Amino acid sequence: MDGFDSNYRYVLVAARRARQLSTGAPPLVSTNARKPCRIAREEIAAGKIRYITKARASAAEQATEKATSGQ
Repeated sequence: MDGFDSNYRYVLVAARRARQLSTGAPPLVSTNARKPCRIAREEIAAGKIRYITKARASAAEQATEKATSGQ
């Protein structure tokens, strides 16, 4: 769980990776586990899966964007 800002984020990342595994993505770690959720957790523990947050635009940038798009 190191590197995650909350338990909720950890669960979201693990669930998304488990979904990828269940649809055929190859595991990034060598494991004996067969369940996609367990494999995803092992990948996160091994440091193979990370998450990146998008930087929020400032309020001024958002206002400018809305004004130029006509919204």
